[in-house]
Amino acid sequence: MSLILCIETGTDICSVGLARDGELISLRESDQGRDHAKRLGVFVDELLRETGVMPDELDAVAVGKGPGSYTGLRIGVSFAKGLCYGLQIPLVAVCSLDALAEVAIEDHEAGILDVEAWDEATLCPMVDARRMEVYTCLYNAKGEPQGEVSAEIIDGESFADVRREGQLVIFGNGAAKCREVLPDATYINITPSARGLARLAQQRLSAGQVEDIAYFEPFYLKDFVVIPSKKKLL
Repeated sequence: MSLILCIETGTDICSVGLARDGELISLRESDQGRDHAKRLGVFVDELLRETGVMPDELDAVAVGKGPGSYTGLRIGVSFAKGLCYGLQIPLVAVCSLDALAEVAIEDHEAGILDVEAWDEATLCPMVDARRMEVYTCLYNAKGEPQGEVSAEIIDGESFADVRREGQLVIFGNGAAKCREVLPDATYINITPSARGLARLAQQRLSAGQVEDIAYFEPFYLKDFVVIPSKKKLL
């Protein structure tokens, strides 16, 4: 039996879950803005108290590794690494787009999503990357990646081949900017959540796919660029 604490902080949503053998048993989430540094520790404490789990009973910590917000990812990964170091337990990293696709798949399995011809659909989770750019990857209905994670600027020709051949299902916090540009796609209301990490983290832990706590870094996809202030300092 494995108890895994799951952390996803790569977007405006701060989400923490506790999973037993790949099944979510408790969840805390907030979409009230990027105050993850304030909420993350509180959510973890609440989950452990609610479930009666002591920190030293955890078998691993799983974290959404990105792509996503630079600051959000740094907060989540730093917190996860600190816990793993202190408790001497493994760190499991899961691609945040894999986890987002997993949330959609789980909701479909639970009958929450009503999407025709789901088995033939191409899933397109998106994380907002500002302006008309998104971080994305295409998946089949089983959650298997059909390409590499990439940063895409959305226009009328985006995913043209997929849209011609079948149903493109778009979701995530980058989906809203696509509705007018890609009106022929199918849109579903799925947001990033730690619950998407539960099954994937268990699979990776069981396979021994864990990270080096000292050297692991988030997957930013794009380099972080600091823009100097134009204000004159007196």
